[in-house]
Amino acid sequence: MLQRVFVDSNVLYSRTTRDWLFLLRNETRDMFQVHSTIDVVVEVVRAVRRAKPEVSGAVTHALHQQLVANLDELLTDYDATVEFTGVDPADRHVHAAAIAAGAHVLLTSNGRDFGDPGRLRYELFEPDAFFLLLDDGAPAMVRRVVVKQLAYWSSRNDLGRPVKGVAEALDDAGCRGLSERVREHLHVISDS
Repeated sequence: MLQRVFVDSNVLYSRTTRDWLFLLRNETRDMFQVHSTIDVVVEVVRAVRRAKPEVSGAVTHALHQQLVANLDELLTDYDATVEFTGVDPADRHVHAAAIAAGAHVLLTSNGRDFGDPGRLRYELFEPDAFFLLLDDGAPAMVRRVVVKQLAYWSSRNDLGRPVKGVAEALDDAGCRGLSERVREHLHVISDS
């Protein structure tokens, strides 16, 4: 069954987790869909603007366009009055939208803020755990994404920019499990 994954702004804010999510979605078309809301997209763009006030409007516009283009569904309306027992009232809209989207999974970096997982209508996953689940089920597809990421990071190196490697970027994004798997994939790739 195609899994419906509602994605929170903290996952989309990180360039690394955002790129991996969208690349894996595009590679594993029949495994899951990515859903979110205009509110979440606005949160991401606003967080980038707050973190980097000097970037041009073209940068935030491009980010907005990338997010919208890569989401399977962008919910524009949902009932935010649904019961919410989480600890952060600012996450109520995410919870409500995940329910409205019929999400099987809420992909977030702060799952503990959503309350008792046993009382939720969806499963909570942090990016690393979700990516590991995909690698468990479709390692060849994940390896193809590794190859794409390797090409991307190599091209940045070719431009003379000091950059980190694929695995190091995942470490920095808190995806240490996937980072280890990527190292294993890189080993297989280099041996072939």
